Amino acid sequence: MDSKTFRFKEVSMRILENEHVYLTHLMNEWHSIVLNFDNRMYTKDEALAAIKVLRKLIKEFIDPWKNHCEKEEKFFFPLLGLYIGKEQGPIVTIEAEHAEIDGYIGHFLHHTLNGIEEMTLEDMTNVVKDAGEAYEVLMVHFVKEESVLFPMTERVMKAVDQEKLTEQLKTKII
Repeated sequence: MDSKTFRFKEVSMRILENEHVYLTHLMNEWHSIVLNFDNRMYTKDEALAAIKVLRKLIKEFIDPWKNHCEKEEKFFFPLLGLYIGKEQGPIVTIEAEHAEIDGYIGHFLHHTLNGIEEMTLEDMTNVVKDAGEAYEVLMVHFVKEESVLFPMTERVMKAVDQEKLTEQLKTKII
């Protein structure tokens, strides 16, 4: 991304925004499979193959997602919390969404760990709903961060703290 494609002026927010772009790319790779399940596009054999691919793609998503969350929870939220509070408000909501997303992903992975060959097409369709829920929460989550937290950070955070945050966020998520 060049600077013309970023929505935020602060480098720290651009780093997080860029991570959202990458994570969304990964999510879109597996969301198409979820949509095919929703639209009942698969035979049982096709569904079995698709759920294995879905599981692989979601597992590949986990490390970048966890690394992104860790950066936000360790550096971004505590620093922003010094300005806006962290006991209630948007930071609490956003952190709760991290846990909700992890729950949906964990539930999907747990229920597809063993025995998927014995699942009916309906069983597979039902378990894939967790991946769909994770996707939906993730998309809303990114919008909330980019429409509430990131602009708020640019408005309220002092330059010295912006610089500190930028240094802390300059790690890769992959």
